[in-house]
Amino acid sequence: MVDFNSVEKTHNNNEKHEIKHEDQTKKFWPYGWWKLMDDYKIGVIPLPLFIIAGILIFAEVLVTGKLPSEIVVMVVTCAFFGFLCGEIGKRLPIVGKMGAAAICATFIPSALVYYGILPTPVVQATTKFYKDTHILYLYICCIIVGSIMNMDKKTLIQGFLKIFGPMVCGEIVGMLVGVGVGYLLGLSPFETFFFLVLPIMAGGVGEGAIPLSIGYASILGMEQGEALGRVLPIVMLGGLTGIICGGILNRIGKAYPHLTGNGRLLPASEDDQIINKTAKTESVIDVTTFASGVLLAAILYMVGMIGHKVTGIPAPVGMLFAAVFVKLVSGVSPKVLSGSQVVYKFFQTSVTYPILFAVGVAITPWDKIVAAFTVINLIVIVCTVVSLVTTGFFVAKKLGMYPVDAAVISCCQSGQGGTGDVAILTAAERMELMPFAQIATRIGGAINVSVSLLILGNFLV
Repeated sequence: MVDFNSVEKTHNNNEKHEIKHEDQTKKFWPYGWWKLMDDYKIGVIPLPLFIIAGILIFAEVLVTGKLPSEIVVMVVTCAFFGFLCGEIGKRLPIVGKMGAAAICATFIPSALVYYGILPTPVVQATTKFYKDTHILYLYICCIIVGSIMNMDKKTLIQGFLKIFGPMVCGEIVGMLVGVGVGYLLGLSPFETFFFLVLPIMAGGVGEGAIPLSIGYASILGMEQGEALGRVLPIVMLGGLTGIICGGILNRIGKAYPHLTGNGRLLPASEDDQIINKTAKTESVIDVTTFASGVLLAAILYMVGMIGHKVTGIPAPVGMLFAAVFVKLVSGVSPKVLSGSQVVYKFFQTSVTYPILFAVGVAITPWDKIVAAFTVINLIVIVCTVVSLVTTGFFVAKKLGMYPVDAAVISCCQSGQGGTGDVAILTAAERMELMPFAQIATRIGGAINVSVSLLILGNFLV
């Protein structure tokens, strides 16, 4: 008798053995190449494409002696260097999990420019591209609109109303601690407040350091260049401290999950959760939906630009208010909302490190940062930022907010404007908080600068 079951099993085993043997004998091309593409990446870039990108960039520089600043070349260049620097930061022991990727993506390029290591054509092309295109504003508007469209309405309203509590308390405590520490270290309260503490909370460079330098030049009789030279490094060191604090808060959130909403300031109500899930379920993402999300962000930014010309409110803040209004009145369909969320995710994962590289090359002067690295300055800055963030943490907890996420917003109060917000939220892995970060940085900074200069002017009259 022939055992047909046994014959069939033997046949199947032989087939499996042949398939396995065939897999093992597959040549490198194309299967090994595909494996390299899929399994090994630098940031979001497959390793083979990353290597090819680097070869092409340096070949262009070596052969022609220059690098075009057009967008196609700059996408490759910023992606190559940005993800490379970010990868270095991620792989550093201990600090790699505390925001070192964002720090390295910003400050390594700055140092490379200063010491002449980064090829001059790369520096020139990147700087021209960054300043001519204002690419940072496209990034910020897509992040803001996408994150707002991803929030439920009740949380959005309550978040904007409640966030001012931790912000104000944090600033008051931070100012008192900073001035007190400076006094104990031998600095006058005037010197400590106006040239160390206030620049930290001024809202960055464009909205903070420059208006401060103009005000100091007018009121104190200083040269604006001298005033800016003293203020600018402190702004940057405050931003660096904020990035480190953001990374530490991220680790705290992972160690104690009950303290964080992972990008949410307040717990969502059950009704809002159901509506949000339903909208996501009903939406189908395609290319046209993605395109509509980008266009929505651009349109809202143009609204902010026009609002700036009429009211003087910074364009990103005007755009933020416009986006909130659209969300609250259900001005766009769930499908377009989902498109905005996909746009947000794309920019968060694929554009952040290239943007930080461009920021480091174009507008981060390494020599000024190093010049401010005095022991007294560092102690005052760290104490100011840590007390600001710690106060925000505990006040938020008392108000029923997620303390880790609210404290991340407090970190942004010490950031370098929009670029600082990007770096801090990247280190904290909470880019969803960008709308609140913009409020803290731009509105909070503007109020601090305006009130302080007003007091200074009246005090010296």
